[in-house]
Amino acid sequence: FLFVVIFTTFLLCCVDYDVLFANRPLNHSQTGTDRAKVTLPDAVLPAPHPLCPGRIRASGWIIFMLVMAAVFWLYRLVKVLCSVLGYWEIRSFYIKALNIPSEALCNHSWQEVQARLMALQRRQQLCVHKKELTELDIHHRILRFQNYTVAMVNKSLLPIRFRLPLLGTVVFLTQGLQYNLELLLFRGPGALFQNAWSLRPQCKRAGARRELAQQLARTMVLLGVANLLLCPCVLLWQLLYAFFSYAEGIKREPGSLGARRWSLYGRHYLRHFNELSHELRARLSRGYKPATNYMNSFSSPLLAVLAKNVGFFAGSILAVLIALTVYDEDVLTVQHILTALTLLGLVVTVSRSFIPDEHTVWCPEQLLQRVLAHVHYMPDHWQGNASRAETRSEMAQLFQYKAVFILEELLSPIITPLILIFALPPRALDIIDFFRNFTVEVVGVGDICSFAQLDVRSHGNPQWLSAGHTEASAYRQAEDGKTELSLMRFAIAHPRWQPPRPSELFLSQLKEQVQRDATTAPPARQVLPEGTLATSLLS
Repeated sequence: FLFVVIFTTFLLCCVDYDVLFANRPLNHSQTGTDRAKVTLPDAVLPAPHPLCPGRIRASGWIIFMLVMAAVFWLYRLVKVLCSVLGYWEIRSFYIKALNIPSEALCNHSWQEVQARLMALQRRQQLCVHKKELTELDIHHRILRFQNYTVAMVNKSLLPIRFRLPLLGTVVFLTQGLQYNLELLLFRGPGALFQNAWSLRPQCKRAGARRELAQQLARTMVLLGVANLLLCPCVLLWQLLYAFFSYAEGIKREPGSLGARRWSLYGRHYLRHFNELSHELRARLSRGYKPATNYMNSFSSPLLAVLAKNVGFFAGSILAVLIALTVYDEDVLTVQHILTALTLLGLVVTVSRSFIPDEHTVWCPEQLLQRVLAHVHYMPDHWQGNASRAETRSEMAQLFQYKAVFILEELLSPIITPLILIFALPPRALDIIDFFRNFTVEVVGVGDICSFAQLDVRSHGNPQWLSAGHTEASAYRQAEDGKTELSLMRFAIAHPRWQPPRPSELFLSQLKEQVQRDATTAPPARQVLPEGTLATSLLS
């Protein structure tokens, strides 16, 4: 952050662009040289030159931005120091309590660390309120706030889905908006949580719901106004950071903007309850290539024809310019010739990205099933409709272009205040009710989201195999089988964990169903025989 601020100020105030662009001839006689060309040191104002600090003092806008940057940098410095102290305590705990030295930490899996922690609890009772800690207790303490966020996205409680003219349904969830939501609900001075483990007592009383909702709505508006006032500073930072981060990569590899990544909304939508960050990253990384193959299986014939022609025209001009520079390097001294070469190369690369591979076999249903094998969640209406454009557009909300991600982050300082001021306050009462209805207090753990208990009786969905074993109303059910799938994943990852009785019954019935399906299913070679088609499909 400090480098970006200093470097940007240097570019604005300490570079003589008239000399750099040769708009003003340089008087070399003053330097005692006879050089005809302008070098970079000629265009940089020397340190003792009064023009550089004079430009800074003459601009109130630059002074204001530098003051705001200094305040933010001090805030970041204090935050980093506090984090370092916390990390030092964690390091000491690993070395002294868990007997895991720093150099051996990379050789231990999370399951081994967790097992040592539970053994330590049995010996020394770190948590004084209960004798033993279970794997679920540990995950509840680590993922307390993340489980609430996953549940709110699952229940469509947050206003992050909008219907816009021409664009249709758009999902907008950026890092800036997520940070503001965390301030409102979990970490801010007026948040619903009074500390890292306990919800404010008044949030648990039904009689105070409307008063709390009014307070929360006012806080949302005030936070939105604060974001609006800071919008110029944040927007400038986002522009500078994006330019310094991506400009070189785009020049070196223009096609990188056409690469895809799991969106922030997709990470919340696809995340299981009690799934740690490294587990989520590993699972989505395994699904990256199948998801890319599925999204690339769609192509527009008209767009492909246009891309071929545009690529041909730009490539022809680029080939001539390259041939001229090979013949005589003085061509490079022609004004804007390097700019033309760069832009033509960019046009050729972007055009190629819209031309489909002629050897691709179009099997969207099978490709989508391969994606589902890793991401685990798919709306019901996707089944059998993998070839439809609506399915692809909804998948694009989870698996977005990198260019779309950059654009959303750049627009975030403008759109986030509008969401906080206009879209979020009407949901204040629903948010208060959500935290009251879906918060349970666990001894030795604190207040947690009840969905994270993985209890199919309380939050199961009758469409899944828990039919007849759930008492949950439609309001209390997790959507898309989130409870059942989270329970399955957690039970597989922690085979020694003892689930609640209804959940254990569900798992046993599931195992029996899987065994029955395995005995009656046709052999794999009949479902997808080995051959040219299968090889092309699975490649």
